[in-house]
Amino acid sequence: MPVADGPFKPTDASLQQYQCPEWFRDAKLGIWSHWGPVAAPGGFGGNWYARQIYVQGTREYVHHAQTYGHPSKFGYKDVIELWKAEKFDPDRLMNLYVQAGAKYFVSMGAHHDNFDLWNSKHQEWNAVNHGPKKDIVGLWREAALKRGLRFGVSEHFARSYNWMQRSHSSDTNGPFAGVPYDGADPKYARLYGPPHGDTSAGYPTHPPVAWKQEWFNRMQDVVDSYQPDLVYSDGGIPFGEVGRSFMADFYNKNMKAHGGRLEAVYNIKKGRDCGDYVEGVAVQDEENTVLAGIKEQPWQTDASIGTWFFVPDLEPKWRRTGPDVIVMLADIVAKNGNLLLNIPQRGDGTIDAEAEQVLADLAAWTKVNGEAIFATRPWKILGEGPALSAKSRGIRRAADYTAADIRFTRSKDGATLYAIALGWPADGKLVVRSLATAAGPIGEVSLLGHAGKLDWRQSAGGLEVTLPGAKPCATANALKITAGDLKPVPVVYANAVAADANGRILLPAAKARIHGATPKYEHSGAKDQIGYWNGAADFVSWDIKVTKPGTYAVEIAYSCTTSGSAFTIEVGGQKLPGTSTSTGAWATYRTDQLGQLTFDKPGIYEIAVKPKAPPKWNSIGLKSVILAPHAN
Repeated sequence: MPVADGPFKPTDASLQQYQCPEWFRDAKLGIWSHWGPVAAPGGFGGNWYARQIYVQGTREYVHHAQTYGHPSKFGYKDVIELWKAEKFDPDRLMNLYVQAGAKYFVSMGAHHDNFDLWNSKHQEWNAVNHGPKKDIVGLWREAALKRGLRFGVSEHFARSYNWMQRSHSSDTNGPFAGVPYDGADPKYARLYGPPHGDTSAGYPTHPPVAWKQEWFNRMQDVVDSYQPDLVYSDGGIPFGEVGRSFMADFYNKNMKAHGGRLEAVYNIKKGRDCGDYVEGVAVQDEENTVLAGIKEQPWQTDASIGTWFFVPDLEPKWRRTGPDVIVMLADIVAKNGNLLLNIPQRGDGTIDAEAEQVLADLAAWTKVNGEAIFATRPWKILGEGPALSAKSRGIRRAADYTAADIRFTRSKDGATLYAIALGWPADGKLVVRSLATAAGPIGEVSLLGHAGKLDWRQSAGGLEVTLPGAKPCATANALKITAGDLKPVPVVYANAVAADANGRILLPAAKARIHGATPKYEHSGAKDQIGYWNGAADFVSWDIKVTKPGTYAVEIAYSCTTSGSAFTIEVGGQKLPGTSTSTGAWATYRTDQLGQLTFDKPGIYEIAVKPKAPPKWNSIGLKSVILAPHAN
């Protein structure tokens, strides 16, 4: 693959020269238009409509056949022509995004449906030739740059090779049994791809060279034509050396465009079904989840205020409100991350009233608290409070937090510390326990958005602040603290797990505190575990409350597909070793007895499960640890 001249070559070693640019470190908030022809059917079916209409019996198939006709006659190619974007006003929307605090904007380039939203040189099925007959990417770029935002493009079509393959099949029963869907017509091969039999929905593992070349050509085209500073891939590094060639080409061209400075950001993901991931060659992205702790290098969460593509009249449980987004942003920034927030659009290009309200809430909040978010850096700890130890990687709602939940950020020069309280204390007394007297002396304390002075004092229990009668903001308020080199005081959380009526201490995955970037709480299907545990340096822990000293028998429940992963359970200087045995599947669990732990006195203890390497660590799905009092 052709790579522009420059310092980056298509190898891991060369790409690990990469340094995240300052603009991205400072930006913290981006807005994403995750939009395309799927929005045309009135929001029915959401993200996978283009594939599911070719899967007989799915709700999308049934709706499509009843509304438009059988997919042998009216398929996705025809849905594309329904997408008109007739009320698309990028200038109005970009003004709302800027007011909300966004510092960068990302346009969908092509989703899994293999349809390009730009004036593509290599894909005739694009938004200039079909559907809206507008250069969607170009119009977004113009509106973003006009307002000083950095511009980006997302790609999801690396998996189109197999994702759209169902369009080549047919019904297995009923009046249209055996009648090929429209994807089987060679006239539409550029949209649906050639027939090959792989109908899986995951990341393609062994696509032909021709498909890799096409992906590279289209990606190079969109970068050369629109000069984005950010490119997002919905997976890891696509197709090995091909993806590395694209990255090197993108980085080298970006440096040339910026006078020798690297301003490029490439977002890639890690985890199952994502393809190759190499630390340090790009900026890690997390989809609809957050890291559990501070990551040394900047990273990003992408999340939506609703479904990824517009669906009207969503139930509240599927929507994020303005307060939900605000606390999510504060939590992510405290962990050295950015939030890329999708605002779903209707097929005509507009957004609904709920989306406008989220943007208005964000605008009001960032106007007051922006200095605690933008151009900040993480502090020595991300925060304090009971929410830190519950489903650590899950994105939580505003209602899940209390005034005891604090998130920290600091100014670049380190002279100012911000403590963002995610709730408001009922008695008006805010206590930041990490900033007790032992943390060091504090100079001044003020509240962003409040002009008056505050009464405050440091004690052995924490920094105690008397808040004003009126909240500056309805959701999350930030203390501004000037001080020297403070050293946070360790906080033991009040929600430590206590023994049940039988004296057993049950430590479930859902309550684990996660340390590191890879583990993730999984609760879909039959899973209830800490999974995705790829990092041997990562571990999980719980706080336990021991009221009856003595000896406890310890057992661990887990799933795994590979035997031989060594781990230890550690508490108070004691270590119990364990080694995994394959359970055959990730949702099939076994329980192992590991031995005994002894507690000489009552108190709060931290107990941890840690990988032991060597040997090489392989993931396990940790369901629970149980401590049972030993019978005398």
